[in-house]
Amino acid sequence: MQSQRLSEELWSGIEGTYQAILDHPFVAGLTDGSLERASFQFYVLQDAHYLREYARALSVAAARAPAEAEIAMFADHAAGAIAVERSLHESFLADFGLGERDVASTPMAPTNLAYTSYLISTAYGASFPELLGAVLPCYWIYWEVGKELLASGSPDPLHARWIETYAGEEFAEVVRAVLALTDRIGPELSPAQRSGMADRFATTTRYEWMFWDMAYRRESWPV
Repeated sequence: MQSQRLSEELWSGIEGTYQAILDHPFVAGLTDGSLERASFQFYVLQDAHYLREYARALSVAAARAPAEAEIAMFADHAAGAIAVERSLHESFLADFGLGERDVASTPMAPTNLAYTSYLISTAYGASFPELLGAVLPCYWIYWEVGKELLASGSPDPLHARWIETYAGEEFAEVVRAVLALTDRIGPELSPAQRSGMADRFATTTRYEWMFWDMAYRRESWPV
């Protein structure tokens, strides 16, 4: 049996990437007022696309989960990715004077398409532990970033609302449930399985950095 909790092992492998996330001008700009409104609008539109595909990956996780409790949990989270977090985006879109038609008419940026394609590929082609590792950063990184930024607050009401959502107790309960599952299955996994899960976790953590960088640059297709 492994002495270290699996969640601790996973986090130890991405500490440098997480610090890079905190240092990124998009994330730092949420609290210091330097983030351009156009970049945040770009982020909201792209995240609406992302959440649709993330919900698909969570739905597959529900279908492949080992027990009834996990089936129900991931099914609920898939619905939440569409309903709860999407409602936050709809309020942002309204502030920008945009609506669902604007989301539909906005193409996915290259990084967004790559990230979501990786999630869907993992959902259908990899083991359940690897899929858990791939979807975990979107839960955990956002919670940690939200808590980190909450201490500083934001002069922008939109950014403050975003921070409070991911730093809030409702979202924390969701993340804790997934972390509990991670640590529960940890002792059942072989070293090779733990390594495979860690690789997926590290990759999607990098994609989290890339997603914010994509929004900051307002990435477009070069041709």
